[in-house]
Amino acid sequence: MATLKKIYPAVDAHMGNLITYRALPTQYVDYIDPFLFLNHHGPQVYPANNSGLPFGPHPHRGMETVTFIIDGDIAHKDSSGHESVINAGGVQWMRAGRGLIHAEVSSDAFLKQGGPLEILQLWINLPARLKMADPFYIGKQKEEIPVATFDNGKVEAALIFGDLDGTKAAFQAEFPLQLNTITFKPDSSLTLDVPEGHHIFFYVIRGALDVNGQTVKALQLADFDQSGGALTIQAAEESILLFGHAQPFNEPVVSQGPFVMNTEQEIMQAYQDYRQGKFGTWNF
Repeated sequence: MATLKKIYPAVDAHMGNLITYRALPTQYVDYIDPFLFLNHHGPQVYPANNSGLPFGPHPHRGMETVTFIIDGDIAHKDSSGHESVINAGGVQWMRAGRGLIHAEVSSDAFLKQGGPLEILQLWINLPARLKMADPFYIGKQKEEIPVATFDNGKVEAALIFGDLDGTKAAFQAEFPLQLNTITFKPDSSLTLDVPEGHHIFFYVIRGALDVNGQTVKALQLADFDQSGGALTIQAAEESILLFGHAQPFNEPVVSQGPFVMNTEQEIMQAYQDYRQGKFGTWNF
């Protein structure tokens, strides 16, 4: 069985009226290679005629984002010309690569009508060989995300990356990556196997889960060793888990603001390229 080393709490990182908890990085844990950053926005209810999400145009380079819409919606626009609105249950995958500018705000309908909102954004590092790859964006709605069921239908795993139980995932990464949102009904269980050497990402969004004999509650991140093996997960109450694992890159990580590279010089170059307009033009 995989060994749970430590449980870290997400910390308050509220942004004005946007409730936000940050699980990575915090004063307790920097990153879990290649998982770099996790912001958990909400849950909260917005009134009618609200200002929505505050993430206007900003650049990225050297990493990719995976955004999970639990409730509400998110409107994406970027300098490569992509534009979409993804609703509850959907997922966005954006590779920043060599650089782009994007904005993530609420749809016009959400701004007018309001409603519940809960969104998580995970940053995943890119290996050095892909840091300057061409950027891209793919958004998929809930009905486009394959689901594998377990324990007589009491456990449902949305397959974001990494095939599971013979079901192909929604997205295919260029390096070994498993990433799922898993919902548990009360009195349900699931056993997952993790390859030796992989880092595990285990964040409880809602509820509480017992994993290999220890309890991980909502807004907590569990850190495991790299021994691999089985994770036996049990839920006494309705719960949602963000689960993943990947082979660490074991490369230097130098991050500053929205850029994640391997050296300080590459960070300086990223800022210079952004100022010179090499991340594209914002025409929205």
